[in-house]
Amino acid sequence: MSPPGVARFIASLFPNVDKSTCRLLDAGAGMGALSAAFLERCVAGELEFTSLAVDAYEFDEVLLDGLRETLVGYAGRLPLSARVLSGDFVEQAVSSLGLWGGPRYSHAILNPPYKKIQSHSRHRLLLRQAGIETSNMYSAFVALALALLEDGGQLVAIIPRSFCNGPYFRPFRNFLLARAAIRHIHLFAARDQAFKADGVLQENLILRLERGAIQGPVTVSTSTDDSFADYLEHVHPFERIVVPGDPERFIHIPISPEAPAHEALPGLDHKLAALGLEVSTGPVVDFRLRDWLRDQPGPDTVPLLYPGHFRAGRLVWPLADARKPNAIVQHDETAKWLYPSGCYCVTRRLSSKEEKHRIVAGVVDPALLPGASALGFENHLNVFHQGRHGLPELLVLGLAAFLNSGIADAQFRRFNGHTQVNATDLRRMVYPNRDLLFELGAWAKTRGDRVLAEVDDKLETLLA
Repeated sequence: MSPPGVARFIASLFPNVDKSTCRLLDAGAGMGALSAAFLERCVAGELEFTSLAVDAYEFDEVLLDGLRETLVGYAGRLPLSARVLSGDFVEQAVSSLGLWGGPRYSHAILNPPYKKIQSHSRHRLLLRQAGIETSNMYSAFVALALALLEDGGQLVAIIPRSFCNGPYFRPFRNFLLARAAIRHIHLFAARDQAFKADGVLQENLILRLERGAIQGPVTVSTSTDDSFADYLEHVHPFERIVVPGDPERFIHIPISPEAPAHEALPGLDHKLAALGLEVSTGPVVDFRLRDWLRDQPGPDTVPLLYPGHFRAGRLVWPLADARKPNAIVQHDETAKWLYPSGCYCVTRRLSSKEEKHRIVAGVVDPALLPGASALGFENHLNVFHQGRHGLPELLVLGLAAFLNSGIADAQFRRFNGHTQVNATDLRRMVYPNRDLLFELGAWAKTRGDRVLAEVDDKLETLLA
C-alpha cells in the first residue's frame, strides 16, 4: 500500500537498460501501486520494452481483486502479460528456487511486510533451505527476490534500515553483498514516515541493487519524508558505505559529501578493545529475577539501576515514585548478575524519537550509592567496564561526555537508523585515546550542566 509519491520515486530509480523483454517481480504487491508506477514509466516511454510480464504476489485475499484490476488496466496500453499469485511468497519462492534454478526476473520492485521470523518457525526453516538466514520477513523477501533475479537484474525496495547493522542481520548483509552491487540508497530522515500504519520507529530507506554486478560508487540521497521536497543526493566511494575489512559488514549511510567526523578528526581512531575497555548489556532481566527484586532498598539489597534512574546523564537513586524496582537482593543466587560497586558509564539501549541524540549516556557515581558493595544493571542499559569492574572517574566522565556529543551521534547515525543502541554497535565505533578521554573528563568535571552544550567545541580542539 505504498503512497503514490513513494511508488513513483521507487519506480524512477530503475535505469532504462538495453533489454527488449522485462519480467517484473512484485512481492507483497498489495493493490499494485508499485507495479503501476513501474508500468506508468513504460507507458510514458521512459522504459522501453517490446514485451512485459508481471508476477505480482499478494498474501491478503481481500486485496487480490483490486490488484487484478490495477494490472488489467494496463493490458490494452502495453504488450503486457500479468499474473496475480496468491498465497505465501516465501513458500512459493523457495519452491521455485529448488526447481531447475527457478524463474529469472529482470526487475523486482518491493514494499515487503515487516514482521519478525521466529528461529524455529516454518518460514525460518524454508529460508534455510534456500541458503538464507534472516530474522525478519522484509529481509527474507529481499533475499528471495535477489535470488530470483537474473545477472544484471535490478531490484528496488523500500525497507526499514535495521539490516544495516547489528549481529542479527549479518548473514543477510553477507548474502546481499555477495550477490549484488549497491547502486543507490535513499534515506528517509523521519523515522515513522514510510511505515506509519505499522508504527515502526526507525528510519526507512529505498535500496537499489544490481544482481551479479561489479561494485562501484554508490549514490546516496535523502529527504525528510515522502514529499521529497528537500531531496539531496551525493555519490560516495563504496569504501565509505562498507568499510574494508569490517567483519560485521555494517552498511554506513553518509548524508553529506564531507568526510565523517571520525575520518576528519585524527584523534578519533581507537576502538574500545584498543582502549582496554569493554561494553556489555546489563545482565539483570527483571522478569526472570522477579522474586529477588525490591521496590525500595533494604538491609539485604544492593542498588538496581534502570534507564529511568538517569536524568540528564546524572544518577538519581532511589526513586520514591518509581514504577520499577530500586533494589535487588544480594545473595548467592544473584551474585553472578551483579557488578562490584564502582564508577561506570552507561547508555540506554533504547532511544526515543524525541531525543536529539541516539546515544544517551550517564555516569554511575558510587558516592551517590553509599554503602553499596555491588550493583545491578538492568537489561535496558549498556555498561562500559573493564573486566566487570569499574573505571577511573575521569575516564568515565570523559567517555560519557564523548558519547553524548554530536560528533559521536553523527558517527553512530551512519550505520544505525533505529531506536536500539546495542553493545555491538558501541564496539564498532571509534573513540579518543585514553589520555584524551581523561583530559575530556577533567574538563567535563568543571563544566557541570554546560557539558552537553560545549562538548563538541571541546572535542574538536582536543582531537584536531
